[in-house]
Amino acid sequence: MKTKEFRLRRLRGRDGLRKLVRETRLSVSSLIFPIFVEEGDNIYNEIKAMPGQFRYSIDNLPRILDRLIAAGIRSIMLFGIPKEKDEVGSQAYSENGIIQEAIRYIKREYPELYIITDVCLSEYTSHGHCGILKGEEVDNDPSVDLIAKSALSHVKAGADMVAPSDMMDHRVGAIREVFDKSGFENIPIMAYSAKYSSSFYGPFREAAGSAPAFGNRKTYQMDYHNRREGLQEGKLDILEGADILMVKPALAYLDLISDFRREFDHPLCAYSVSGEYSMIKAAAAANYMNEKELIAETAVSIFRAGADMLLTYYAIEIAELIKDGIIG
Repeated sequence: MKTKEFRLRRLRGRDGLRKLVRETRLSVSSLIFPIFVEEGDNIYNEIKAMPGQFRYSIDNLPRILDRLIAAGIRSIMLFGIPKEKDEVGSQAYSENGIIQEAIRYIKREYPELYIITDVCLSEYTSHGHCGILKGEEVDNDPSVDLIAKSALSHVKAGADMVAPSDMMDHRVGAIREVFDKSGFENIPIMAYSAKYSSSFYGPFREAAGSAPAFGNRKTYQMDYHNRREGLQEGKLDILEGADILMVKPALAYLDLISDFRREFDHPLCAYSVSGEYSMIKAAAAANYMNEKELIAETAVSIFRAGADMLLTYYAIEIAELIKDGIIG
Protein backbone atom coordinates (compact mmCIF):
# COMPACT_ATOMS: atom_id res chain seq x y z
CA MET A 1 0.00 0.00 0.00
CA LYS A 2 1.37 3.36 -0.99
CA THR A 3 2.13 5.67 1.96
CA LYS A 4 -0.21 8.61 2.02
CA GLU A 5 1.48 11.95 1.61
CA PHE A 6 1.43 14.31 4.57
CA ARG A 7 -1.02 17.19 4.35
CA LEU A 8 -0.45 19.33 7.42
CA ARG A 9 -2.98 21.87 6.20
CA ARG A 10 -5.77 19.45 7.13
CA LEU A 11 -5.44 20.68 10.72
CA ARG A 12 -5.50 24.37 9.74
CA GLY A 13 -8.75 24.52 7.81
CA ARG A 14 -11.13 25.86 10.46
CA ASP A 15 -10.78 28.12 13.47
CA GLY A 16 -12.24 25.59 15.90
CA LEU A 17 -9.84 22.90 14.70
CA ARG A 18 -6.82 25.21 14.91
CA LYS A 19 -7.71 25.95 18.53
CA LEU A 20 -8.24 22.25 19.25
CA VAL A 21 -4.71 21.29 18.17
CA ARG A 22 -2.82 24.22 19.65
CA GLU A 23 0.44 23.22 21.28
CA THR A 24 0.82 26.31 23.50
CA ARG A 25 -1.91 27.22 25.97
CA LEU A 26 -2.22 30.44 27.96
CA SER A 27 -4.34 31.11 31.01
CA VAL A 28 -5.20 34.28 32.90
CA SER A 29 -3.89 32.65 36.07
CA SER A 30 -0.37 32.68 34.60
CA LEU A 31 -0.28 36.50 34.28
CA ILE A 32 1.35 38.92 36.73
CA PHE A 33 0.82 42.68 36.51
CA PRO A 34 3.52 45.18 37.65
CA ILE A 35 2.33 48.20 39.66
CA PHE A 36 4.29 51.36 40.53
CA VAL A 37 3.24 52.70 43.93
CA GLU A 38 4.41 56.22 44.77
CA GLU A 39 4.52 57.76 48.21
CA GLY A 40 2.06 60.63 48.58
CA ASP A 41 -1.64 61.31 48.03
CA ASN A 42 -3.90 61.62 45.01
CA ILE A 43 -1.19 60.48 42.60
CA TYR A 44 -2.35 59.09 39.27
CA ASN A 45 0.37 60.08 36.83
CA GLU A 46 0.78 58.56 33.41
CA ILE A 47 4.31 57.45 32.58
CA LYS A 48 5.24 59.33 29.39
CA ALA A 49 7.52 56.58 28.08
CA MET A 50 4.84 53.95 28.77
CA PRO A 51 1.48 55.23 27.50
CA GLY A 52 -1.37 53.66 29.43
CA GLN A 53 0.75 52.89 32.51
CA PHE A 54 0.62 55.00 35.67
CA ARG A 55 2.19 55.72 39.02
CA TYR A 56 -0.37 55.34 41.80
CA SER A 57 -0.48 56.58 45.35
CA ILE A 58 -2.07 54.10 47.73
CA ASP A 59 -5.40 55.95 47.76
CA ASN A 60 -5.60 55.58 43.96
CA LEU A 61 -4.69 51.89 43.79
CA PRO A 62 -8.36 50.89 43.34
CA ARG A 63 -8.18 52.44 39.85
CA ILE A 64 -5.97 49.56 38.71
CA LEU A 65 -6.80 46.85 41.23
CA ASP A 66 -10.50 46.89 40.33
CA ARG A 67 -9.61 46.53 36.65
CA LEU A 68 -7.31 43.61 37.37
CA ILE A 69 -9.94 41.78 39.37
CA ALA A 70 -12.56 42.38 36.66
CA ALA A 71 -10.13 40.89 34.12
CA GLY A 72 -9.57 37.81 36.31
CA ILE A 73 -5.97 38.69 37.18
CA ARG A 74 -5.02 37.83 40.73
CA SER A 75 -1.22 38.21 40.84
CA ILE A 76 0.62 41.52 41.06
CA MET A 77 4.18 42.70 41.57
CA LEU A 78 4.78 45.92 43.48
CA PHE A 79 7.53 48.48 42.82
CA GLY A 80 7.93 51.33 45.31
CA ILE A 81 8.77 54.98 44.71
CA PRO A 82 9.61 56.81 47.96
CA LYS A 83 9.62 60.55 48.60
CA GLU A 84 13.04 60.48 50.22
CA LYS A 85 16.16 58.61 49.09
CA ASP A 86 19.55 58.19 50.72
CA GLU A 87 22.85 56.44 50.09
CA VAL A 88 21.79 53.22 51.83
CA GLY A 89 18.20 53.04 50.56
CA SER A 90 16.74 53.07 54.06
CA GLN A 91 13.15 53.45 52.86
CA ALA A 92 13.42 50.02 51.21
CA TYR A 93 13.40 48.32 54.60
CA SER A 94 11.50 50.88 56.67
CA GLU A 95 8.53 49.46 58.56
CA ASN A 96 6.44 52.35 57.23
CA GLY A 97 7.95 52.50 53.74
CA ILE A 98 5.76 52.91 50.67
CA ILE A 99 5.89 49.23 49.72
CA GLN A 100 5.17 48.06 53.25
CA GLU A 101 2.17 50.39 53.53
CA ALA A 102 0.91 49.37 50.07
CA ILE A 103 1.09 45.69 51.02
CA ARG A 104 -0.96 46.29 54.18
CA TYR A 105 -3.57 48.27 52.25
CA ILE A 106 -3.96 45.66 49.51
CA LYS A 107 -4.10 42.78 51.99
CA ARG A 108 -6.86 44.59 53.88
CA GLU A 109 -8.92 45.80 50.91
CA TYR A 110 -8.15 43.17 48.24
CA PRO A 111 -7.35 39.93 50.10
CA GLU A 112 -7.91 37.87 46.96
CA LEU A 113 -4.80 39.32 45.32
CA TYR A 114 -1.46 37.51 45.50
CA ILE A 115 1.27 40.05 46.23
CA ILE A 116 4.82 39.64 44.94
CA THR A 117 7.28 42.39 45.74
CA ASP A 118 10.31 43.47 43.78
CA VAL A 119 13.26 43.56 46.17
CA CYS A 120 15.98 45.99 45.13
CA LEU A 121 17.58 49.15 46.46
CA SER A 122 17.78 51.08 43.17
CA GLU A 123 14.46 52.93 43.61
CA TYR A 124 15.48 53.92 47.15
CA THR A 125 19.14 54.98 46.84
CA SER A 126 20.15 58.53 46.05
CA HIS A 127 22.69 57.23 43.53
CA GLY A 128 20.24 54.85 41.81
CA HIS A 129 22.36 51.71 42.08
CA CYS A 130 21.05 48.37 43.32
CA GLY A 131 23.24 48.26 46.42
CA ILE A 132 25.39 50.42 48.65
CA LEU A 133 28.59 51.88 47.35
CA LYS A 134 32.24 51.55 48.16
CA GLY A 135 33.72 54.41 46.21
CA GLU A 136 31.91 54.13 42.89
CA GLU A 137 31.50 50.34 42.99
CA VAL A 138 28.55 48.46 44.44
CA ASP A 139 29.75 46.54 47.51
CA ASN A 140 28.19 43.11 47.17
CA ASP A 141 28.02 41.60 50.68
CA PRO A 142 26.87 44.67 52.66
CA SER A 143 24.29 45.23 49.92
CA VAL A 144 23.03 41.65 50.30
CA ASP A 145 22.48 42.25 54.01
CA LEU A 146 20.21 45.21 53.26
CA ILE A 147 18.43 43.38 50.46
CA ALA A 148 17.61 40.51 52.82
CA LYS A 149 16.46 43.06 55.40
CA SER A 150 14.17 44.63 52.78
CA ALA A 151 12.71 41.25 51.81
CA LEU A 152 11.98 40.43 55.44
CA SER A 153 10.22 43.77 55.95
CA HIS A 154 7.97 43.03 52.95
CA VAL A 155 6.99 39.65 54.31
CA LYS A 156 6.33 41.04 57.78
CA ALA A 157 3.98 43.54 56.13
CA GLY A 158 2.12 40.66 54.43
CA ALA A 159 3.79 39.99 51.06
CA ASP A 160 3.09 36.51 49.68
CA MET A 161 6.34 36.23 47.70
CA VAL A 162 9.50 38.26 47.17
CA ALA A 163 11.48 38.71 43.97
CA PRO A 164 15.06 39.98 44.40
CA SER A 165 16.09 41.81 41.24
CA ASP A 166 19.42 43.33 42.26
CA MET A 167 21.70 40.60 40.83
CA MET A 168 24.05 40.64 43.81
CA ASP A 169 25.86 37.33 44.35
CA HIS A 170 24.26 35.10 47.04
CA ARG A 171 21.28 37.34 47.76
CA VAL A 172 18.84 34.43 47.36
CA GLY A 173 20.68 32.40 49.99
CA ALA A 174 20.76 35.37 52.37
CA ILE A 175 17.02 35.96 51.99
CA ARG A 176 16.24 32.28 52.47
CA GLU A 177 18.38 32.17 55.62
CA VAL A 178 16.69 35.26 57.08
CA PHE A 179 13.24 33.91 56.27
CA ASP A 180 13.94 30.52 57.81
CA LYS A 181 15.33 32.07 60.99
CA SER A 182 12.36 34.44 61.28
CA GLY A 183 9.58 31.87 60.90
CA PHE A 184 8.86 32.59 57.24
CA GLU A 185 10.23 29.35 55.82
CA ASN A 186 7.07 28.90 53.71
CA ILE A 187 7.44 32.19 51.83
CA PRO A 188 8.62 31.53 48.25
CA ILE A 189 11.38 33.42 46.48
CA MET A 190 11.19 34.27 42.78
CA ALA A 191 14.77 34.90 41.71
CA TYR A 192 15.59 37.28 38.89
CA SER A 193 18.11 34.65 37.78
CA ALA A 194 19.13 35.75 34.31
CA LYS A 195 18.69 39.52 34.40
CA TYR A 196 20.62 41.13 31.62
CA SER A 197 22.01 44.65 31.39
CA SER A 198 19.55 45.81 28.75
CA SER A 199 18.50 48.91 26.84
CA PHE A 200 14.95 47.57 27.08
CA TYR A 201 14.78 48.91 30.67
CA GLY A 202 14.83 52.56 29.60
CA PRO A 203 11.13 53.38 30.15
CA PHE A 204 11.13 51.59 33.52
CA ARG A 205 13.79 53.94 34.81
CA GLU A 206 11.46 56.86 34.15
CA ALA A 207 8.57 54.94 35.72
CA ALA A 208 10.45 54.03 38.90
CA GLY A 209 12.81 57.01 39.04
CA SER A 210 15.72 54.59 39.29
CA ALA A 211 18.24 55.67 36.66
CA PRO A 212 21.79 55.49 38.10
CA ALA A 213 23.29 58.88 38.86
CA PHE A 214 26.59 57.77 37.35
CA GLY A 215 28.01 54.78 35.55
CA ASN A 216 25.82 51.82 34.68
CA ARG A 217 24.79 48.44 36.06
CA LYS A 218 27.00 46.26 33.88
CA THR A 219 29.17 45.17 36.81
CA TYR A 220 26.24 43.26 38.34
CA GLN A 221 23.63 42.75 35.62
CA MET A 222 24.56 40.18 32.97
CA ASP A 223 26.32 40.78 29.66
CA TYR A 224 23.83 40.05 26.86
CA HIS A 225 26.52 38.20 24.89
CA ASN A 226 26.45 35.38 27.46
CA ARG A 227 24.11 32.41 27.38
CA ARG A 228 25.76 29.69 29.47
CA GLU A 229 26.34 32.16 32.29
CA GLY A 230 22.57 32.52 32.61
CA LEU A 231 22.29 28.81 33.35
CA GLN A 232 25.01 29.16 35.98
CA GLU A 233 22.97 31.89 37.64
CA GLY A 234 19.89 29.67 37.61
CA LYS A 235 21.75 26.74 39.16
CA LEU A 236 23.16 28.90 41.94
CA ASP A 237 19.74 30.38 42.71
CA ILE A 238 18.26 26.90 43.01
CA LEU A 239 21.07 25.80 45.33
CA GLU A 240 20.48 28.89 47.49
CA GLY A 241 16.76 28.19 47.84
CA ALA A 242 14.91 29.89 44.97
CA ASP A 243 11.46 28.50 44.29
CA ILE A 244 10.82 30.20 40.93
CA LEU A 245 13.36 31.35 38.33
CA MET A 246 13.03 34.35 36.04
CA VAL A 247 14.50 35.47 32.72
CA LYS A 248 14.50 39.22 32.03
CA PRO A 249 13.93 40.70 29.44
CA ALA A 250 11.77 38.25 27.51
CA LEU A 251 11.63 38.85 23.75
CA ALA A 252 15.35 39.27 23.06
CA TYR A 253 16.09 36.33 25.37
CA LEU A 254 13.72 33.61 24.18
CA ASP A 255 16.75 31.34 23.80
CA LEU A 256 17.43 31.70 27.55
CA ILE A 257 13.80 30.94 28.38
CA SER A 258 14.08 27.79 26.26
CA ASP A 259 17.41 26.86 27.88
CA PHE A 260 15.95 27.30 31.38
CA ARG A 261 12.94 25.18 30.47
CA ARG A 262 15.14 22.31 29.27
CA GLU A 263 17.64 22.55 32.12
CA PHE A 264 15.45 23.16 35.17
CA ASP A 265 12.23 21.72 36.55
CA HIS A 266 11.51 24.81 38.67
CA PRO A 267 8.60 27.06 37.64
CA LEU A 268 9.80 29.69 35.18
CA CYS A 269 8.74 33.31 34.90
CA ALA A 270 9.57 35.70 32.06
CA TYR A 271 9.42 39.48 32.45
CA SER A 272 8.26 41.30 29.34
CA VAL A 273 9.84 44.58 30.27
CA SER A 274 9.00 48.24 29.77
CA GLY A 275 10.90 48.62 26.51
CA GLU A 276 9.01 45.72 24.95
CA TYR A 277 5.72 47.33 25.97
CA SER A 278 6.74 50.78 24.72
CA MET A 279 7.94 49.47 21.35
CA ILE A 280 4.57 47.87 20.68
CA LYS A 281 2.77 51.02 21.83
CA ALA A 282 4.92 53.19 19.54
CA ALA A 283 4.47 50.92 16.53
CA ALA A 284 0.71 50.83 17.08
CA ALA A 285 0.49 54.61 17.55
CA ALA A 286 2.29 55.09 14.22
CA ASN A 287 -0.10 52.62 12.53
CA TYR A 288 2.83 50.44 11.56
CA MET A 289 1.31 47.32 13.08
CA ASN A 290 -1.83 46.09 14.82
CA GLU A 291 -1.44 46.38 18.60
CA LYS A 292 -3.68 43.45 19.58
CA GLU A 293 -2.04 41.15 17.07
CA LEU A 294 1.42 42.12 18.33
CA ILE A 295 0.39 41.57 21.95
CA ALA A 296 -1.00 38.15 21.08
CA GLU A 297 1.96 36.98 19.03
CA THR A 298 4.64 38.14 21.43
CA ALA A 299 2.87 36.71 24.49
CA VAL A 300 2.44 33.33 22.83
CA SER A 301 6.10 33.33 21.76
CA ILE A 302 7.20 33.69 25.38
CA PHE A 303 5.03 30.80 26.57
CA ARG A 304 6.00 28.74 23.52
CA ALA A 305 9.66 29.18 24.49
CA GLY A 306 8.88 27.60 27.86
CA ALA A 307 7.69 30.21 30.36
CA ASP A 308 5.11 29.12 32.92
CA MET A 309 4.13 32.64 33.91
CA LEU A 310 4.49 36.11 32.43
CA LEU A 311 5.10 39.41 34.20
CA THR A 312 3.74 41.95 31.75
CA TYR A 313 2.27 45.45 31.47
CA TYR A 314 -0.13 43.99 28.91
CA ALA A 315 -1.68 41.52 31.38
CA ILE A 316 -5.19 42.99 31.10
CA GLU A 317 -5.08 43.01 27.31
CA ILE A 318 -3.77 39.43 27.22
CA ALA A 319 -6.55 38.36 29.59
CA GLU A 320 -9.07 39.88 27.18
CA LEU A 321 -7.48 38.07 24.23
CA ILE A 322 -7.72 34.79 26.14
CA LYS A 323 -11.37 35.48 27.03
CA ASP A 324 -12.14 36.22 23.37
CA GLY A 325 -10.49 32.96 22.28
CA ILE A 326 -7.88 34.71 20.15
CA ILE A 327 -5.06 33.14 22.14
CA GLY A 328 -4.96 30.46 24.82
